[in-house]
Amino acid sequence: MAEKKAMDAVLRPKRQLTLPRGVCEQLGIGPGDVLELSLEGDTLVARPRKKAALEALKEIRRAFERSGITEEELQKAGRLARREITRERDSARA
Repeated sequence: MAEKKAMDAVLRPKRQLTLPRGVCEQLGIGPGDVLELSLEGDTLVARPRKKAALEALKEIRRAFERSGITEEELQKAGRLARREITRERDSARA
């Protein structure tokens, strides 16, 4: 397990925070990247949004695999639903 190393960061008057270079490098983030902030008790947790999105996609994939539905079945169901929505929309316009 990686060793935890505490680093200080100062909250500026406009509530801005500069992250130490080492933190950014470890997270693989740079200027313009979005961080997702959450509180776990009294602990502030900051995760790169792209990492959070990838984790969510992995969980969706795991749920999909547990369901036993194949990708082909899912795509077929999606096409059928899209056709039905299109039919309903077109009939409402008429």
